[in-house]
Amino acid sequence: MDLEQTPTLNDLKPRAANFATLSEALDYAAKGDTGTNFYSGRGELYEVMSYAQLRTDAINLARKMLAEGLNTGDRVAILAETNADFLRFFFACQYARLVPVALPAPVNLGGHIAYESQLRNLLENSQADIALSPPGYLSYLKEASKGLELKKVASYDEFKALPEDDSITLTPSQPEDVAYFQYTSGSTRFPRGVVINQSTIMNNLQGMIEHGLQIRSDDRFFSWLPLYHDMGLIGLVLVPMASQCSVDYLDTREFAKRPRMWLRLMSRTKATISFSPSFGYELCTRRLRSGEAEELDLSHWRVAGIGAEMIRSHTLARFADALSKANFDTKAFLACYGMAECCLAISFSPLYAGHSTDWIDGDHLASEEYALPLELSDDPGRAAGFVKCGTPLPGYEVEIRDRQGQPVEKRHTGTIHVRGPSVMTGYFNCPDETAAALSDDGWLNTGDIGYCVDDQLVITGRHKDLIIINGRNIWPQDLEYVAEHQPETRSGDAVAFSVTTDEEQELCVLVVQSRLTEKAPQKALIKRLITQVRLEYGIDCYVELVAPRSLPRTSSGKLSRAKARQVFLEHNDLSALFNETNDKLAHSAG
Repeated sequence: MDLEQTPTLNDLKPRAANFATLSEALDYAAKGDTGTNFYSGRGELYEVMSYAQLRTDAINLARKMLAEGLNTGDRVAILAETNADFLRFFFACQYARLVPVALPAPVNLGGHIAYESQLRNLLENSQADIALSPPGYLSYLKEASKGLELKKVASYDEFKALPEDDSITLTPSQPEDVAYFQYTSGSTRFPRGVVINQSTIMNNLQGMIEHGLQIRSDDRFFSWLPLYHDMGLIGLVLVPMASQCSVDYLDTREFAKRPRMWLRLMSRTKATISFSPSFGYELCTRRLRSGEAEELDLSHWRVAGIGAEMIRSHTLARFADALSKANFDTKAFLACYGMAECCLAISFSPLYAGHSTDWIDGDHLASEEYALPLELSDDPGRAAGFVKCGTPLPGYEVEIRDRQGQPVEKRHTGTIHVRGPSVMTGYFNCPDETAAALSDDGWLNTGDIGYCVDDQLVITGRHKDLIIINGRNIWPQDLEYVAEHQPETRSGDAVAFSVTTDEEQELCVLVVQSRLTEKAPQKALIKRLITQVRLEYGIDCYVELVAPRSLPRTSSGKLSRAKARQVFLEHNDLSALFNETNDKLAHSAG
């Protein structure tokens, strides 16, 4: 049966996600005709799996897991490549009352030492009892698990070949059971596993299905997002299953090589819902060929979700303009805000309204921590635009707090705190980190900076990424934007951060990937960047050029400022660098 041709539920009555557990949700979805399709990078449908088949396979694997001596609550580490086997093992854990831990698939095979170290940290932190992998990556998993006390390290195929014990009785999951661990992006050196219970995830799924997305019986999802990332796993695996909708998958690495395939398959399958961070829309816009939009039909795309990183309105505007001849409706854009510590979603902008940008005086924001509307400024400074991320889901409380922990009024910026029924119970085996993030009365410190306007959340940056130079607040995204819009660079070519010397001197650093090979053009680019940053933001900045594809990334593929900063610190004497920089900056920017 080709699910690509059967996107509706036939006689199964659609039901919202008011289930007690994930296994109960799959039990219901398995009564219909919907399920999953997996596509190659060339757009070939190579595997079809209905939810009914997924349930049958998962129950079979659940018995095999318990036959290996696993007990309720034991952890099963699963390398999360985009394929049907990952889904089979993930849901097997649900039926066996085990805890799946999604391990990242390798971004590139060249950095195998760093990848193995990352896997080992995750295996150790999660205290995994068994670990499973696609056959092609088993050697990485075995190397990473050397010396660890795991009961089994095996490939998917090896584990599936084990005999099934029909005498084993499966006990239904309970709402208080742990449903899964979600490791946060970028936490490779000091990993933090978010602990999510069954009742917690089901609440978030219900909020997204009924309120954020308002799922219909004829909806169909498409995803290229990694399944070890919260948006990929929760938003594009669990949401479709819990709403009994079919979903089509393209491997993340295949998307990176052929981003236009996302659009071609959306056109072919008539999918209605798909999500991406900003860089996905940007990549498609850049790669789209002349006349290609006319060959596509994106009129069915009713929800083009945007989240997971800072949302830039110009990126969405360019994408909509480039795909207008494919009948893409700019009103399909749905900005949202969320994080793994809340399962996934916290807020959604209104459906069918497109994205809305709040234009403010950027200089006033930096100096006064107040988002003054540009038209109300007596002396308008640098314009800054932030996309509104909507209102919180039902049951959520949101407060913007100042440095003293006190709530602030609308348009005043501060740290975003949230409280609600889908907030995590804590980080696994990390009591100090849990105590720092989660208060006794249930408030989660998100670490994000933002403000409220028109009852909507606006995100301006991460607190840990904030650059403060001479008392002035600078968002790294602003500096990165300057670098990415030089003729020699591309989107995603820059990271910005600050470093502090032993003498407490602050230095702003901009690391830029450069394809230039000659010294003279390199110096010209550095000089131009220093000058523009000084003119636009009033600060001096040290610019370092690095080779293409050398900037570090998180497990979900996003650029990591924290890692880039760490690498910079390891290779530079800050005190000497700071003393030398003033003369160099003055010379370069003069």
